[in-house]
Order: sequence, then structure tokens, then C-alpha cells
Amino acid sequence: MKKHILAAFAASAVIVSCTQSTTKTEKVENPDGSSTTTTVTESHTGFVDTAKVDKAKSDVKTTVSKTGEKINAAGENIKTEASKVGKDIKSGAQEVGKDVKNTAAKGAQKVEDAAKKLKEDLNK
Repeated sequence: MKKHILAAFAASAVIVSCTQSTTKTEKVENPDGSSTTTTVTESHTGFVDTAKVDKAKSDVKTTVSKTGEKINAAGENIKTEASKVGKDIKSGAQEVGKDVKNTAAKGAQKVEDAAKKLKEDLNK
């Protein structure tokens, strides 16, 4: 158990000691003729580049956001098309209903006409 703790401690020490730093100095001349010097120090470990990680996270967020927008747009298109299909089905059902009523009315009329003709033939 002690060996594992010491190994973990040694690995931590190696990671911490493998820090690479970059110093950038920028000199800017002001409008009044004076100059300002700015020094920026960036530290990087040899194992993980936080700038790359942050960029990857940003890229993932952007991709997820764009994908979400595409899914929402597709959902709206599906909703619109489903509404159109529903209206088409409703109007088709109404037309079929009218056709059935007309056909039933014609059939009933034919039955009445046949009954009258039969009655007349029986009375003769």
C-alpha cells in the first residue's frame, strides 16, 4: 500500500515539475509619446494543454448547439408536414363521407323505384 502511495506522489511530482512557461513582452507606444510594456507569462504542463482542451470544449458546445438547432428545425418541419397530412386525411374523409351518402341515396331511390314498379305490376 505504501508503494502505491509513493508511486502516486512521485507521479504527481513529475507532472508538477514538467511545467513549461512562456513569457511574452509587448511594448505599446501611447499617443502622448510614452510607452507601456506588458509582460504575459503562460504556463503549460507537458501532459495537458489547457488551451487545446478549452478549444475542444468550445468546439463541442458549438457542434451540440448547431445540432440542437437542426433537430428543432427538423421537428418544426415534421410538425408542419404532419399538420398538412392531417388536413388532407380530413378532407379525404369528408369527400368519402359525401360519396357514401350520395351512393346510399341513389341506392335507396332505386329500391323505392323498384318497389313502386313491383306494386304497379302486382295491381295489374
